[in-house]
Amino acid sequence: MQQQIAVLTLGVSDLERSTRFYRDGFGWTPVFENDEIAFYQMNGFVFGTWLKGALEEDTKAQELPPAGAMSLAHNVPEEGEVRAVMKKLVAAGATLLREADAPPQGGVRGYVADPDGHIWEIAWNPAWPINEEGHVVFGV
Repeated sequence: MQQQIAVLTLGVSDLERSTRFYRDGFGWTPVFENDEIAFYQMNGFVFGTWLKGALEEDTKAQELPPAGAMSLAHNVPEEGEVRAVMKKLVAAGATLLREADAPPQGGVRGYVADPDGHIWEIAWNPAWPINEEGHVVFGV
């Protein structure tokens, strides 16, 4: 089986607020949206935000767990971009969880939570460059 993720979807409580956050914070534009879901074409997969109740209904889950038991990462190509991206995300409605700093393994990282509590790491790692297609290359 091919190692790939086709779609990653987050359950959200307010789709309009979520779409505004991802547009104003990250600068992302949905390629499709309706009253329940918004899809964003990413570099190699599709990212979705779906009203939590509709996602629960579609999956037949009684109640999906709250956000926060995982984190997503947005890597940037330059060290100085970490703090700038975090500042923009906070201005768009994110909650600052951890100021950007240098972890023991190197690079720079910080954490924010989107308006629904989904955790995002914003990182620059010199050992994980971003190629021409915008893909992070592990451990080069």
